[in-house]
Amino acid sequence: MAIELNEEEQILLEDARRWIADDPEKVTREELTRLIKVIENPENTSESKGRSSAALGDLKDRFSGTLQFGTAGLRGAIEAGPNRMNRSVVIKAAAGIGAFLNEALPGQTPKVVIGYDARHFSRAFALDSAAVLTAAGADVFVLPGALPTPVLAFALKHLDADAGIMVTASHNPPKDNGYKVYLGGRVVEGDGKGAQIVPPYDGQIARHIAAVHSVRETPRAHDGWTILGHDVLETYVNDVVALSEPGPRDLSIVLTPLHGVGGAVVDKVLAHAGFSELMSVEEQYEPDPDFPTVSFPNPEEPGAIDLALEYAVRGNADLVIANDPDADRCAVAVKDPRIAAANTEAPAKSPARAGWRMLHGDEVGALLGEYVAERADEGALANSIVSSRLLSRIAEAHGLGYASTLTGFKWISRAPNLVFGYEEALGYCVAPELVRDKDGISAALIVAQLAAQLKADGRSIIDYLDDLARQHGLHLTDQLSARFSDLSQIPATMARLRGAPPATLAGSAVTQVVDLSDGVDGLPPTDGLRLLTEDGTRVIVRPSGTEPKVKCYMEVLADVEPDASFDALTEVRVSARERMQQVRADMAGALGI
Repeated sequence: MAIELNEEEQILLEDARRWIADDPEKVTREELTRLIKVIENPENTSESKGRSSAALGDLKDRFSGTLQFGTAGLRGAIEAGPNRMNRSVVIKAAAGIGAFLNEALPGQTPKVVIGYDARHFSRAFALDSAAVLTAAGADVFVLPGALPTPVLAFALKHLDADAGIMVTASHNPPKDNGYKVYLGGRVVEGDGKGAQIVPPYDGQIARHIAAVHSVRETPRAHDGWTILGHDVLETYVNDVVALSEPGPRDLSIVLTPLHGVGGAVVDKVLAHAGFSELMSVEEQYEPDPDFPTVSFPNPEEPGAIDLALEYAVRGNADLVIANDPDADRCAVAVKDPRIAAANTEAPAKSPARAGWRMLHGDEVGALLGEYVAERADEGALANSIVSSRLLSRIAEAHGLGYASTLTGFKWISRAPNLVFGYEEALGYCVAPELVRDKDGISAALIVAQLAAQLKADGRSIIDYLDDLARQHGLHLTDQLSARFSDLSQIPATMARLRGAPPATLAGSAVTQVVDLSDGVDGLPPTDGLRLLTEDGTRVIVRPSGTEPKVKCYMEVLADVEPDASFDALTEVRVSARERMQQVRADMAGALGI
């Protein structure tokens, strides 16, 4: 028995039918057909009508708009509809990019390089893009297989291409895929050459995408693009290895690519650089788009690196390195004697008892920032506004420039005279001359080299972090996230916080409330709020650009004596964590979570 639909819902069903008629992919055509059938022909039971109502809500969301370029390109669930990732959306995106390039390079032949990871439909999306762009008159080069995002970003510069496309959803859930766009060659000059798109390029490309009315009528070549050989990958590996310095290599490292495409490349880079004691997490080594051993393939998520830590305990390793699925991020875990001392009651062979903990992204950012700054005669360090203020102090101590940017590497990588950049979400750029983006592979190499040298000196990464605290004060950072299934609650939460920000945080008066949507410190406007307290605590709240979350970035400062002992510094850290816990509780209350 069919249910009655209002005029708006009838139009929605007609839009869905038009989509089906234009969709080149059988899987998504059938998926959308089944959804329409559930809506139009429910059985006369409350359960069936409930399914029909849910299906209607699903359809409305799929057709509520079109995917837009966000913090890291296009991302969405692999499903039918304009607000999802599918072959139709990709074909239109590629056509829009082709039109943009032809407009930007009149009378010239654009050069485009395309890469892809091992997620569902990644190769199909890459080949669709190659077919569309070839038909649009571009010279197209496709990487020889599923490879990390940094290899694509490197290939863009190495081949002097005008544009690069990477099909990946990075650390998103298995059901998602995505599409990153880079510009270089003759299209962009200066500090943005080789970086991901920012305004006005994203808007210009979006305008051309919107002009593509029919997928089936969009020209697609059957051949004519070039599948690159493995020499580009080998050149990338060799150039990254060249970043290393002679020194100790006595270091046992556990590696995991979290079912992504970075395993073999990271292994090769570290082995070529002289690291021979490498233990890979076998259960997570081969690329698998279903990510079976983790609930969420993001090293930041609780439990994601548990298997690697178990390997480290069993093998008595010195270091754990985890890359996200497209290997542009790098997570680092080390033994921390403070953790071991606090977990004496934990099971004897547990990672906590052994003192293992994952470093925060700001800690790794400080380590790498200090490493690069010590070797740089000039240039600038940069990080996002939500990352720690410690990097600015490191830059000042070394006489280098410093820039604070909007969130996302498309902004960080554009910092003038950049020699190092990072964001707290485990993204690091240690060699912008090679990759104008975050690169979890080159970062892994530098971390390993630093850890090996410290071990040879009878010290550790924890000692190195303590030294930075003695020199610049303790900068403790943490993050709080509120995940929403109803996306309308995200702007509502931001509006509520703007209307009634907390008056105190951990007992310290809030002295400054800055709405980042007004544009501050010379940065473009962005949706966010910055709070600063009398004791220097800083909190920034913003909606995520890649996930249905509102994120809260917190930083607590504490003075440290230059000659503070390990025990004295431990007391400072304990006190700072207690303050952070109170800040966290205060912000959870303010966000209503």
